[in-house]
Amino acid sequence: MSDTSMKLLGPPTRAAMAILALSLGACSRDYIFEGNEYSNPIKVNRIKDLYQARDACLAKNAVPSNGADYDVASIAKAVALACAPETDRLIAASNPDRDPRVAEAIRNDTDQRAARYVMRAPR
Repeated sequence: MSDTSMKLLGPPTRAAMAILALSLGACSRDYIFEGNEYSNPIKVNRIKDLYQARDACLAKNAVPSNGADYDVASIAKAVALACAPETDRLIAASNPDRDPRVAEAIRNDTDQRAARYVMRAPR
């Protein structure tokens, strides 16, 4: 590129840099969200197994809302509490630094999944 074309383009803006970072980051979603599977596949598989165990517990304990007596949120909270041991094991395995934000995010995910299982429970 010549100096003239560089002057026409100007310096990159924050928005342009953010778009570039997001587009490059999209290529490595697995690395960001599931950890580096190539460096520690045993840990990643253990965490996946713990997620599945938690979800199986939520599905097993989910009961349908009968509308009049209980709302979905109340039932979902009870289901999430019934699966607290599975959720705690998941938090312990995936959060070795004991970051409270990570623990809260996993608990929120558990609450949301419990609500979905309650809404899908056969009547």
